[in-house]
Amino acid sequence: MPRLTLLVFVAGLTASAAAFAGEVYQWKDANGVTHYSQTPPPSGAYQLRQITSTGASTAQASAPTTVEENPNCATARGNVAALSGNQPVHEAGEDGQPGRALNDAERAAQLELARAAVKAYCDTPAG
Repeated sequence: MPRLTLLVFVAGLTASAAAFAGEVYQWKDANGVTHYSQTPPPSGAYQLRQITSTGASTAQASAPTTVEENPNCATARGNVAALSGNQPVHEAGEDGQPGRALNDAERAAQLELARAAVKAYCDTPAG
């Protein structure tokens, strides 16, 4: 009995899939615009097209999406890493030369600013 039920179910699915497959008429109008319709055009030549599938393919639906990281996020994370380390951090001096080293209070203030930037620019905070 279960086999008969399964057979009837599969036959029903096959019949419904065939019912959904249809025909579409394709033609170009006088302006060269291509039209698609379920009914033939009022006059002129047309092509009868068969619809063989519906919906998006599984390859399109399962394609992984990549999210590019915001450049400001990368900069902010680099600043947090530099300010969290043990190496001295210098202000930018004239002509791009290193200036004086930040003291502990200035370093802590800059670290808080860098963490706020990570929170603002990054999806997943770090540091």
